[in-house]
Formats: sequence, structure tokens, C-alpha cells
Amino acid sequence: MNFGFNEILLICIVILLLFGGKKLPELARGIGNGIRELRSAMRDDHGNSNNPNSVNPSDPNARPINDQSKPTK
Repeated sequence: MNFGFNEILLICIVILLLFGGKKLPELARGIGNGIRELRSAMRDDHGNSNNPNSVNPSDPNARPINDQSKPTK
């Protein structure tokens, strides 16, 4: 998608008309907080997983704890 200056200006004017000048900072703040929470959740999910079945993808010899290939009694 290639947006030029005129298209971006038109989108900004429409957003300003829809939400008004007073609501725009609140809307931007809410979007920023949502993005921050999403990034934080993605970071926590990737590095600090408490799932014992999770495997470190960088370790080629890693296997899940309850691997089904082990014989059970």
C-alpha cells in the first residue's frame, strides 16, 4: 500500500471529525497502552514460560519432560 500525503491528510481529517479534538489524545493513549501490553505479553510468553512441556527451540537436544517415547511402568 502506497499512501501519499493527500491520502494521509484525508484520513487524519476524517479521524478528527469522527472523534473530535478532545478524544484523540485519549484514543492514542489507549492504543499505545494496548501495544505496550501486547509486546510485554509476547516477551513474557517467549522467554519465561512455566510450561514444563515447553522446549527451548535453540537447544537441538531438548525434549519435553513427558515425552511419549519413554517406556512407562
